[in-house]
Amino acid sequence: MQSNNSESIDKPGINVVTSKDGALACLHGRIDIDFSPALRDQLVALLQVPAPMIVSIDLSAVTHIDSSGVATLIEALKIARGNRTELRLQGLHDRLLRLFESTGILSLFNGSIRE
Repeated sequence: MQSNNSESIDKPGINVVTSKDGALACLHGRIDIDFSPALRDQLVALLQVPAPMIVSIDLSAVTHIDSSGVATLIEALKIARGNRTELRLQGLHDRLLRLFESTGILSLFNGSIRE
């Protein structure tokens, strides 16, 4: 029974809320090689022209991220910069915050929020 609960907690997903000037993409669960292609597709679609001025990616409900998930976020950043969209990370905590700080990835994202 415990495994079913942890599976539902770790199930990856994305919820996007858009407004006139921006968008908020809330990620949850395990962001890994199995989910990264779907995440990439959704982020690329969100960043298409006309792109929002600001896109925030909330990682507060992410339980794990692997190198493919990190690469997907960096690819989204590259697309955002090409479209003159500000891409922000928010909700970084514990292991994710340490990972993003120690690898220097956090410094790539302007206006990153560490809540």
